[in-house]
Amino acid sequence: MEQSRAAARLQIVLGHLGRPSAGAVVVHPTTGTISSASFHPQQFQYTLDNNVLTLEQRKFYEENGFLVIKNLVPDADIQRFRNEFEKICRKEVKPLGLVVMRDVTISKSEYAPSEKMTTKVQDFQEDKELFRYCTLPEILKYVECFTGPNIMAMHTMLINKPPDSGKKTSRHPLHQDLHYFPFRPSNLIVCAWTAMEHIDRNNGCLVVLPGTHKGSLKPHDYPKWEGGVNKMFHGIQDYEENNARVHLVMEKGDTVFFHPLLIHGSGQNKTQGFRKAISCHFASADCHYIDVKGTSQENIEKEVVGIANKFYGAENSTDLKDIWMFRARLVKGERTNL
Repeated sequence: MEQSRAAARLQIVLGHLGRPSAGAVVVHPTTGTISSASFHPQQFQYTLDNNVLTLEQRKFYEENGFLVIKNLVPDADIQRFRNEFEKICRKEVKPLGLVVMRDVTISKSEYAPSEKMTTKVQDFQEDKELFRYCTLPEILKYVECFTGPNIMAMHTMLINKPPDSGKKTSRHPLHQDLHYFPFRPSNLIVCAWTAMEHIDRNNGCLVVLPGTHKGSLKPHDYPKWEGGVNKMFHGIQDYEENNARVHLVMEKGDTVFFHPLLIHGSGQNKTQGFRKAISCHFASADCHYIDVKGTSQENIEKEVVGIANKFYGAENSTDLKDIWMFRARLVKGERTNL
């Protein structure tokens, strides 16, 4: 029964992505069989009334938890983001609060400031050039369809997925982003993730499990991978392996918007080049913080707070809410709760 539902959902995904109104996104089903299905929503739960999304796009996000918008971010902006990233890698600019990460296979003795040693920069809210991404009208126009008019930029990343060393550490395990977030409700949170170049299965495109945003937040922890796992790359411990999967092949400027409960990940980069994408998690300013102690998120809170205390020299009283309040920036409308 579950497998047939997954196959039906995959048919909807493939049908939608093949239509001209959605853009010709190339997807590759890896599990399940294809069958026909129709969608009749009783009510809209994951999108807000707006004049941006077509009815078809809105229904698609409601059913699947993600939506790809083709050619959304201009080439000129992407080049500017790339230039700024390279300056950060060379340590020509050092924005306050920026976290620079490298692959677990790169030892400290090998490290030298360069693009080849940097696999991700996150929390770039104090870098005016990179943070421009979070204020682009093209992006916010769509974000508002999920968050409403009062929009906070909560978490920023530029991912520079490296060529895999052979240990498969360039993979990102299947996970739900809500695992990292101490704020709710989840339906007023959305990620915008933009390809900075052609991205496919060879260089580690996103893989999504359509419809999984309708479930609950699952327990996460480090996967038991032989080659090692990168810092804070938690994965779901008990997902349904029969779920249909869709690999998102994207061109430069294409942007996928997805729900924080959508199960997703990315494969290893089998090429010799670096695969770049820039992203921001947005939330309605009307969201509220929660205490994650005693929940499945307690493990990530301990890890994030420990790293923050070490990085910023903060007191041990720091909690996950403090860290997210430091990151959060109003990008549109009025600041209310967050």
